[in-house]
Amino acid sequence: MRTVDDIIALLGGQEAAAARCGIGTEAVRKWRQARAIPPRHWPAILAATGLALADMPGAPESRAETTMPDPDTVPDGATACLVLGDGSVFWGRGFGAHTAAGAAPVAEICFNTGMTGYQETLTDPSYAGQIITFTFPHIGNVGANPEDIEAVTPAARGLVVKQDLTEPANYRATRHLDDWLKSFGIPGIAGVDTRALTIRIRDGGPPNGVLCFPADGRFDLPALRAQAAAWPGLEGMDLAKEVSCRQSYHWDETTWAWPEGFGRQTAPKHKVVAVDYGAKRNILRCLASAGLDVMVVPATATAEEILRHQPDGVFLSNGPGDPAATGEYAVPAIQGVLEKRVPVFGICLGHQLLGLALGGKTYKLDRGHRGANQPVKDLATGRVEITSQNHGFAVDDTSLPETVKVTHISLFDQSNEGLMATDRPAFSVQYHPEASPGPTDSHYLFHRFVELIEKHKGGA
Repeated sequence: MRTVDDIIALLGGQEAAAARCGIGTEAVRKWRQARAIPPRHWPAILAATGLALADMPGAPESRAETTMPDPDTVPDGATACLVLGDGSVFWGRGFGAHTAAGAAPVAEICFNTGMTGYQETLTDPSYAGQIITFTFPHIGNVGANPEDIEAVTPAARGLVVKQDLTEPANYRATRHLDDWLKSFGIPGIAGVDTRALTIRIRDGGPPNGVLCFPADGRFDLPALRAQAAAWPGLEGMDLAKEVSCRQSYHWDETTWAWPEGFGRQTAPKHKVVAVDYGAKRNILRCLASAGLDVMVVPATATAEEILRHQPDGVFLSNGPGDPAATGEYAVPAIQGVLEKRVPVFGICLGHQLLGLALGGKTYKLDRGHRGANQPVKDLATGRVEITSQNHGFAVDDTSLPETVKVTHISLFDQSNEGLMATDRPAFSVQYHPEASPGPTDSHYLFHRFVELIEKHKGGA
């Protein structure tokens, strides 16, 4: 029988062992501490090293005393599975909508660290093309209602949770989350070791995966593995067109307040055009609450179509996908607006597109930022904001011209979180100032936009 240290060495060291088993290096450290390796990792280790079962620390002395489980055998009680592009399978209990044969959703698997707001997360258009792993275990406890949505149709393709959905226990709930998911055709899987999956994403980046919840309980694992492996991923993918509005519309609803609920903007001071790359409703509410008359236009709107509304300012919304792909049509429109010196404010994808329009480049992050606990530093004031974020791409600081100033950075990885043009009235941030994790750390940005508009209208 080999020692744990022997096996780690055969696997190529601690980091290689962790990658091979889809876990973090801390878990490998615990192997050494316990002088044993959990049996669930044995198949991967045996395949990588060529060792025999009897060589594993903690294995029975006789091979006849036990047999290795077939990884493709459906465990007792499992009704759904999550299959990753590398062939790994996570079994669990399905909920929400069943997936039709040959039509299980394939997507990028990401994780979100927020402890609240799961309905807002599921309806955030920025999650198009993604299956969300919630790191917080108690999902479903506030049920679902028609107010806590960021878009009429959810953009996420599925969700992964640790525990079974809890029963609603909130006075605003109008239906069970499971029923709400069924109504939109969204599948989910519970009983997954979300900690292990999150560590896998953290250490190796977001994998492609397929979430399968068949009504008949039959799983074609070879086909699911092939589907996950063949999906090209989000890089190079334009998803803004899929989630954008199809025609222009007017927005005047303001933010929610107890006990009245949502209000209406009846006396706006300035007119703005919001370009919808996947806009969240609460962003539009914040614009209206700041005293703005908001006209929303599709993502594909040209500069001429935007300027036809004679806006005092232009807002570039959040959205999903690769900014370089969306930029094929969005960047010329933004540049046309900038040439007319109309004030511009961008958020999330809008921030990245503004960066491209100003001459910069974007790149895909190794892990992305998704959650309501993201620290961002304002370089001008030194102030740290606790922000809500959801993005997998970032603006490359080194690519920006001298006429663009970096204003904010992430304290997690120092990636770009904000910029400002020094020769034109334009600024943007990577995070979501309309969300409230701080709870109001970033609301000043909407007022900054109004001040920029007023300064521009005053001829300054």
